[in-house]
Amino acid sequence: MSANELNRNTYLSKNVGDFPEKCEVNGQVYLKVEDLRYGTNPHQPAAFYKPAGQVNVIGDMEILKTGKSGLSQTNLEDISYALNIVKFFDRPACAVMKHVNPSGAAVQFEDETVKQVYMKARDADARAAFGSAVAFNTEVDIETAQEIMSSFVECVVAPSYAAGVLDVFNDTETYKLNRHIRIIKCGNPATLPRYTGEASSLHNTFKVLADGSLVAATPLTTSLRSIADMKLAEGENNRAGHQVSQIQVSDDQLEDLLFGWYVNISVRSNGVVIVSNGQTLSVGTGEQDRVGAVEQAIIKYREKYEGENRIEGSAMASDGFFPFPDAVETAAKAGIKAIIAPAGSLRDADVIKRANELGVALYHAPERIFSHH
Repeated sequence: MSANELNRNTYLSKNVGDFPEKCEVNGQVYLKVEDLRYGTNPHQPAAFYKPAGQVNVIGDMEILKTGKSGLSQTNLEDISYALNIVKFFDRPACAVMKHVNPSGAAVQFEDETVKQVYMKARDADARAAFGSAVAFNTEVDIETAQEIMSSFVECVVAPSYAAGVLDVFNDTETYKLNRHIRIIKCGNPATLPRYTGEASSLHNTFKVLADGSLVAATPLTTSLRSIADMKLAEGENNRAGHQVSQIQVSDDQLEDLLFGWYVNISVRSNGVVIVSNGQTLSVGTGEQDRVGAVEQAIIKYREKYEGENRIEGSAMASDGFFPFPDAVETAAKAGIKAIIAPAGSLRDADVIKRANELGVALYHAPERIFSHH
């Protein structure tokens, strides 16, 4: 059944707000799908709306299995940001979201199965993945469903499910931990706007300020469509002269840089993403300074992978430029060998020079991708 066919009581909070059946924002009419279980917190009533006259990837999703109660605002936001990651990939991809940040994400590497892709995304931070929202850009098969049911998951969203998968998700005797898991069928994530110029005014974002004022903005997309669009870092200033990144990288590292960049679009700034073989090793998010985000990601990596050295030779994406070489120095010391970040610092040439000295390849992305959700 579709979301708006569900029993209204499935979604209702005890503190139901006075939300109209339709509203208009920026000239677009929105119809209420349902009152939600609650907003960000249980004492905040909320409602879910979709654009009138449109077929939407999320707004028209089907709830195939409900939990003990309906979706909250945070569930919907996690679903949205997770789909915003997996939409970029033609290969099977999975994103595991927790509190509107990815705890882990993965894309198929070589001949990995969907189950293996999911396990990479989950195990990137298995502790944080507890009670997460999981999104796929591909069909969920029985083996993947069984693996999902082995740990606590709030909801799963995918464009399709193989025959017999719902039997697994409904097997509450075998999988008691996940008896309230929510299973959702969405539209094709690849139809969401990905690249600069694809979005319409329908996709504009809105931020409500403390006094009720609104800020409208075009959505965050990227001009980086493939590794062919990635440019070696280049900069010039009086201190360092003209500098170009000189370090060679492998094809796998290039793919990891692009993967990390796409994941970082849905990471709260300041954010960095460390990746290897199509898997996030660690995500540094919400820091007030750039080097702090790098340090946070490295510390999280070391706590998760104690005794391993998977970070050696890995790649890293930064959502903003490096104002000083310190973040690159910190990354290099940990073993990171390739970095993508936007240009824009007065010290770009200094950073490139230092990266060359440290044996770190540096690529410049075409734009900054700060996300302050």
